[in-house]
Amino acid sequence: MKKPFKIPVSVLVVIYTQDRQVLLLERADHPGWWQSVTGSQEAGETLRATAVRELQEETGLAAHGLTDWRYYTDYEIFACYRHRYAPGTTRNREHVFGLELPAPVTVQLAPGEHLAQRWLPWSEAAEACFSSSNAAAIRRLGDGGARP
Repeated sequence: MKKPFKIPVSVLVVIYTQDRQVLLLERADHPGWWQSVTGSQEAGETLRATAVRELQEETGLAAHGLTDWRYYTDYEIFACYRHRYAPGTTRNREHVFGLELPAPVTVQLAPGEHLAQRWLPWSEAAEACFSSSNAAAIRRLGDGGARP
């Protein structure tokens, strides 16, 4: 059975520590592409519910302390992922959330979705991201402007 097309609305969850170390995950479908937790909204799901679900699926972490950073980015969907969306869909709206942890932890990676994890200082994490919107969110954290 064919999967339904993705909704072009997603969440990005930046996981970080008080001293601004940031967790990055390496994509299984593109080794070398590092990112924060991200995923598409499902029909009938609130943005917060999407963030909670993706956080649990991709890291095994609970959403205690999850904050809505109350901003989003509209971006062009990478060509290699457009087949997942309805024909003609080229743009996605990504809503940003954050989760502060007391210290770096080892997370439970989603099999088939991520290959590795690493914690980096925010500036290095921003540079390591393949996605410019993910890098921009991390830079907001480093600039002190991300926390509500």
